[in-house]
Amino acid sequence: MRRLASVGEQRQQTATRTIAGEREAARLWHITLSVAGSAVALSEVRRGLERLAHDHPFLLTSRYACDHAEIRYWEEARDLHDAAAVALRLWGEHRLTAQLPPWEIVGLEVIGRETYHQRVAEGSGPPRAVPVGVHPF
Repeated sequence: MRRLASVGEQRQQTATRTIAGEREAARLWHITLSVAGSAVALSEVRRGLERLAHDHPFLLTSRYACDHAEIRYWEEARDLHDAAAVALRLWGEHRLTAQLPPWEIVGLEVIGRETYHQRVAEGSGPPRAVPVGVHPF
């Protein structure tokens, strides 16, 4: 049986390893970022997500509708806090350059690589990100 550690315990363990002189290795985190807002033309949403994916080829898949979208990708970060911070900045920092709708972030899931693969193997994980790219819901 796995033991789940609280976020506070994970922070303390990370701090202890860093103080002890061990270097923290970056890990992969699976990110699902959900955004929503007022309805806009589907073509505008698609073009914005395609520009975002072109500027940032790490984006695995995006799904969209006229009033919401979901972006899924892998982020390399030292810990969950760093991965979440980067994910939370993604939409706002690229809203103007990619001409994304002025929507707000309404959901964020960050899970480690092992957890992602375990959920997929159990059949309870997020749907596979296939095909890769920008697609309507």
